[in-house]
Amino acid sequence: MSKENIVIMGAAGRDFHNFNVYFRDNPACDVVAFTATQIPNIDGRVYPAALAGALYPNGIPIFPESDLPRLIREYNVSQVVFAYSDISHETVMHRASLALASGADFRLMGPRATMLKSSKPVVAVCAVRTGCGKSQTTRAVASALTAQGKRVVAIRHPMPYGDLVAQAVQRFATYADLDTQRTTIEEREEYEPHLDRGTIVYAGVDYEKILRQAETEADVILWDGGNNDFSFYQPDLLIVVADPHRPCHELAYHPGETNLRMADVVVINKVDTAKPEDIGRVRVNIYEANPDAQIIEAASPVFLDHPEHIRGKRVLVVEDGPTLTHGGMAYGAGIVAAQKFGAREIVDPRPYAVGSIKATFAKYPTTGAVLPAMGYGDQQIAELETTINAAPVDLVLIATPIDLRRVVNIKHPSDRVRYELQEIGQPTLAEILKQKF
Repeated sequence: MSKENIVIMGAAGRDFHNFNVYFRDNPACDVVAFTATQIPNIDGRVYPAALAGALYPNGIPIFPESDLPRLIREYNVSQVVFAYSDISHETVMHRASLALASGADFRLMGPRATMLKSSKPVVAVCAVRTGCGKSQTTRAVASALTAQGKRVVAIRHPMPYGDLVAQAVQRFATYADLDTQRTTIEEREEYEPHLDRGTIVYAGVDYEKILRQAETEADVILWDGGNNDFSFYQPDLLIVVADPHRPCHELAYHPGETNLRMADVVVINKVDTAKPEDIGRVRVNIYEANPDAQIIEAASPVFLDHPEHIRGKRVLVVEDGPTLTHGGMAYGAGIVAAQKFGAREIVDPRPYAVGSIKATFAKYPTTGAVLPAMGYGDQQIAELETTINAAPVDLVLIATPIDLRRVVNIKHPSDRVRYELQEIGQPTLAEILKQKF
């Protein structure tokens, strides 16, 4: 029987996972290529033979997504598997139309085909969009479970930007581990807040091996989702975060709507800064899509070490990169803090951007007068540093989940914006977790 030729469209995350759990040892399929988008420096590489398995002794090439029609023709591809996240439904169907017009079937793989089962209870925290406040929700869940006396191990959605073989299974318990494994700014943004609270973090490429190792030191596995992807593990409790600053996005993005419809609990975050009518719209959409879900309202108040330093100053705001880029937000907590505490001027970083930072603004023109903390490699980190230091400002507001000053030499005076989940009313996440576990 001839094999079916497959191309997997991805962004170095869900695509590798789907391959590992479904295609790697499947003799009926031949994955001839991955395509890559969203993440820089992924295309042009190879998914290595050491991870691809015995059926792929030469590994699997990774091409730019723009090559898809050519790949379908040249490899006689019969099926294109779409495997990345935080994409509008319209854009997904444009990709589907491209595949269909080129002669291939188009497939979305669901939870039954891709979720792994753990021997330990799993709490998954996901979202309907990038930048909803999933990270602080995950931290709140970890704190609540730890207060119950549970050993919590967090497993983060993949961000494998370096040596894929070396990153197959990564364990982070200290800041030294972050340095040893040469983590990017985006990785540090997700891992450091957990380490601050004593929570061990796993990540990598092979999520079956990651899970089995994490189970040896956990009472509860905490899936810390990325973008708006759904969990790689079967959750015993699924918590999904929605953002009333982007009302109706919960029904307009893939696979965020999937998360919404599967959720046991939906957290409507940022109610302290959103419009009441937008909060109401999100609540109605939740009821209509998933009437059985419990709803929690929460705020994300901002905290600064020295808020008095902002008043009357020219301020450069540095925000979380993915939230501003494929998350589609024009601002984040840093802008909120600058306005709240009386900045005289928010300085537009775009005239001072260099290299890949300048290219990022060109690629994501909806980004406002705020600097996304892009740092996928040493060169990009250096370009971010140059951009920050070139801006004529009195103060740099760091609104990233980590203290950016650990990896970037900022010459201007600076202060850091922090934000945590603040639940309003009942039930709380801690109460729900105590009932469940």
